[in-house]
Amino acid sequence: MTDNKLLHPVAAGRVTLRNNLALAPMAGITNAAFRILAAEGGAGLVVTEMVSAESLKYGNKKSFKMLELLPGEHPAAIQLFGADPASMALAAQAAERAGADIVDINAGCPVKKVRRSGAGAELMKTPALLGDIISRMVKSVKVPVSIKFRVGLTAGENLGPLLARVAEEAGASLITLHGRPASQFHTGPVDLDAMAAVAAAVKIPVFGNGGVENAAQARAMLEAGCAGVAVGRAAVFNPAVFAEIAAGLCGGAGEAVTAAARMRLFLRFLELNAGIYGEEHGLARARKLVGYWLKGLPGAAGARASFMRLKTLKEAEALLIQYTGGPGPL
Repeated sequence: MTDNKLLHPVAAGRVTLRNNLALAPMAGITNAAFRILAAEGGAGLVVTEMVSAESLKYGNKKSFKMLELLPGEHPAAIQLFGADPASMALAAQAAERAGADIVDINAGCPVKKVRRSGAGAELMKTPALLGDIISRMVKSVKVPVSIKFRVGLTAGENLGPLLARVAEEAGASLITLHGRPASQFHTGPVDLDAMAAVAAAVKIPVFGNGGVENAAQARAMLEAGCAGVAVGRAAVFNPAVFAEIAAGLCGGAGEAVTAAARMRLFLRFLELNAGIYGEEHGLARARKLVGYWLKGLPGAAGARASFMRLKTLKEAEALLIQYTGGPGPL
């Protein structure tokens, strides 16, 4: 059966996403080069790495660099984290000036360093503070404000409906819900029943997130009541996963990308990275991801070790051409 109704545009405030598949934010991964690939690969929304509101407040150059958006990635959301309403409002204004189509709040990060500052998943403990942050940000910018949180802090609890209502009442236009508690980080099954309860609690769109790798898993979240799906880790070595999921939702085969196509995408990622950071620095920044891209390919361990020593795009092409199915331009 063809389920075109599962794949559709979504209105997030005044921004209309062309489809309901989003790239989830991932620290150290979803930089501008990667976001462009995800947009080209079928994502209806891409989201930046999380940026510290306090760092922006004090003029940190690295943090301001993370706000930069390129023409090929819109619509794009800039994700901010922090626990002070005034700082988050100022950061929202900086994100808007940088060209964000949506400003997103991280209220789900389970990492201890983030939680110790009162930000990330720690905000789930204080709904009133969370509502104040959202409200202040909504009033400070013209673009929509969205928020990402989890179903709970520990297994078995569902804080989602309460937090969703707080977010909606404070003026948020979109919610992304990770279906696992913070205590589980990124492992284990998602709680579809809890996600269904959150989606039913509010009128604004709720995007499901957590472990989605294919159309069947996306379908399960959509049929639970989610308006859309945010994909993270499955996109790391395959930014075209969104098109695959879309094809599957519409009754197509949703065929997986070939190894050769994956390497051609990786070479394009390296080229985009070089354009942003310079050739040598761009390749260096890609080192943390090369293991994902080469996973499962013959000779991957040796190729990964060799990649760590590369300094030019020509060297990268020479190394990776064995996987691309033949010579060709970057």
